[in-house]
Amino acid sequence: MTQNKILQTERLILRAWQESDAEALYKYAQNPNIGPIAGWPPHTSVDNSREIIKTVLSAPETYAVVLKETGETVGSVGIMTEKSEIKSAQMADNECEIGYWIGEPYWGQGLIPEAVNELLRYAFEDLRQTAVWCGYYDGNEKSKRAQEKCGFVYHHTEHNKPVPLMDDCRTEHFTKLSYEQWRRNNIGNKEH
Repeated sequence: MTQNKILQTERLILRAWQESDAEALYKYAQNPNIGPIAGWPPHTSVDNSREIIKTVLSAPETYAVVLKETGETVGSVGIMTEKSEIKSAQMADNECEIGYWIGEPYWGQGLIPEAVNELLRYAFEDLRQTAVWCGYYDGNEKSKRAQEKCGFVYHHTEHNKPVPLMDDCRTEHFTKLSYEQWRRNNIGNKEH
């Protein structure tokens, strides 16, 4: 898998994170409504955000969500294969997990489903994955709805899951979308 792929949708460019994105990342990731519900603490400074770009967001298949209209970086989406929390128990070798977040001013505009749908296309068509997983912590209704909009189907719930970055344990719900389900959904969508 290569990191330098650029994916595009109607309103978004999905590209590799750059250190120059640190200010934009901090602008949204400092918000306590964003990270904690996704399992990570709010960013504390631009330098903190720059360090996270270097250490976390530089992972393969991790993309900055950039608005085509303004060029502003407003969120992150990624495909995880190696370090997925699902990997050990449920995930087969040719399956992956998708994760995402977007800045609060952009909630409810359909941008994450738009980005996730493009990642799904890429995961199934280019990376030849047979299924894609996603998860959300109990109470994160926005994330649950985004997954449902993208065709993910509830699979199972795990209780008392450690969330190391937040130093707590939570209930996490997992959803899954098989290649066959995705293909069927997309064929159906194109006919309407």
